[in-house]
Amino acid sequence: MPDQTAKAVETGGAGSGTGEATARSALPLESAGGVRVTPVTPVSPGVMTEGTGMPHTPALDDLARRVRALEDRDALHALVIRGWRALDRKDWRTWSACWAEDAVLEFGPWERTRGRDAIRAKVEEAESPYTSIQHHILNMHVDVAGDRATGIGYMWFVAVTAPGRTSAPYSMGGPYDWEFRRRGDGWLLARQRLGVLWTNGDDTLRAFEPE
Repeated sequence: MPDQTAKAVETGGAGSGTGEATARSALPLESAGGVRVTPVTPVSPGVMTEGTGMPHTPALDDLARRVRALEDRDALHALVIRGWRALDRKDWRTWSACWAEDAVLEFGPWERTRGRDAIRAKVEEAESPYTSIQHHILNMHVDVAGDRATGIGYMWFVAVTAPGRTSAPYSMGGPYDWEFRRRGDGWLLARQRLGVLWTNGDDTLRAFEPE
C-alpha cells in the first residue's frame, strides 16, 4: 500500500504550512512498484550567476570566471591581429583605434612615444615609404587580471624597400611586451615595449635608425 506521507504530499491533504509541506516533500516516497524515491528539493532562485541565467553556486561562479577568461584572451588575440593586419595594409586609422588615448610606445631604436596620436604619426611616418610590409606576431601569450591584461610575443617584420626588390627584403625581429586595459565592452593597448634582437638585409630607407 502506498505510503500515507506520499499520499498527503500528492493531495496536499496533510498539513497547511509552507514549511511543513517542504519538510514532507523531502521525505522518501514509495512508488507503486515498491521503489522508494527521495524527491529533489527545489533550488531557491536567490542570486543569479552573472551571464548564465542560473542560480548562484560556487561551481557556476567558477565556470563563469573561466569562460570569461577564455573570451578575454580570444578578444586580446583578435585585437592584436586586427590591428597589425591593418598596419600591413597601411590602414593607420584602424590600427591606431586599437590603442588607448594615453598609450605609450617603447621601441628599441626610438625614444619613448606617448599618446595614441603621436604613436600613429611616428609609425605612419616610418612605415609609409615601404612598398609593402608584413608584421608577423609569433608565440603570443596573454594573462588577464580583471580589467587589466599583459601579453608577450615575438615580432618578425618584413618589408620591401622599393619596387623590384621583392627578392631582397629587409627584416628584423625581437620581443613584444604588452599591457592592455578594458574599456567598456572591449580592450585597448595601453603600452607596448618592442626590442630589436636581429636584422637582415639592407634597409635602404633607414626608417628605424636610432634617434
